[in-house]
Amino acid sequence: MKKYIHVTKEVREHLMKIFGVSSVMVWKALTFESESTLANKIRKAAFENFGILMNELPAMETFHDYDGYMRQYLPNGAMLEFCRNDNSGDVFFKGVKVKHYEQVMFSDIENIQKFASELR
Repeated sequence: MKKYIHVTKEVREHLMKIFGVSSVMVWKALTFESESTLANKIRKAAFENFGILMNELPAMETFHDYDGYMRQYLPNGAMLEFCRNDNSGDVFFKGVKVKHYEQVMFSDIENIQKFASELR
């Protein structure tokens, strides 16, 4: 996995709002897929909002953030986001939410990981 900037869901939504862009543009900026002036501004704002620069992660890295979310980054570029407050989960691929889950149980996570890892 290439370098990227890790931010919370709220920060991603805030970036979309203040720059008037889609989730895909924010994803492209945070994963360095775009080198435009706008992408540079989005990255700067992400760092100002406690973004963390990540480089070359192991096969799957998991973060338990203060905002009640658990996030996993997969080698194919997918991200899993699980909310501990309502037991929901989302699968993102290239910045786009491709699947939503309600009432996720611990035993469901392996199948969700398998689904996300097969995205191309």
